[in-house]
Amino acid sequence: MSPRIFNPDQQSPETTAAVAEPSASEESGTGQGFADKVGKKKWTPAPDPFGLAVDNLAEVRLFESKQDRQMALKFGNGYIEDKPSQAVIDRLKDAGYRWDPSDRIWAHPVQPESAMSTRIDAKRLYEDVCQMIRQEKGIEDGPETSR
Repeated sequence: MSPRIFNPDQQSPETTAAVAEPSASEESGTGQGFADKVGKKKWTPAPDPFGLAVDNLAEVRLFESKQDRQMALKFGNGYIEDKPSQAVIDRLKDAGYRWDPSDRIWAHPVQPESAMSTRIDAKRLYEDVCQMIRQEKGIEDGPETSR
């Protein structure tokens, strides 16, 4: 291969740069960037508390609140007539849940070091409680549950 002789009057192909012509909108000075032209997507936070599971027949809902750092079980609308049986209440207390009268939920705190195991335990407790209530009401397991 023969060596190339560099002449300073000539530009080598490696040093040439492409220059884009400004578009009509850039020349008009609107100052809109690409994101402005196509529309920015606004960030929408997830609901808190976030519903994890619902059993409409047993009327039990499992929630997680990131803001309050707790797992929660709610029976019906939380009113006195929606109160679960004493066996269910004892099961909740044994699992470390406490009644929160202001929110009408059974709540368990979520600690950062044990968050995953707390979530797993809450899901298992939810399934156990749903099964207990379904047996008390004489309801068969079916596709009506959303787990």
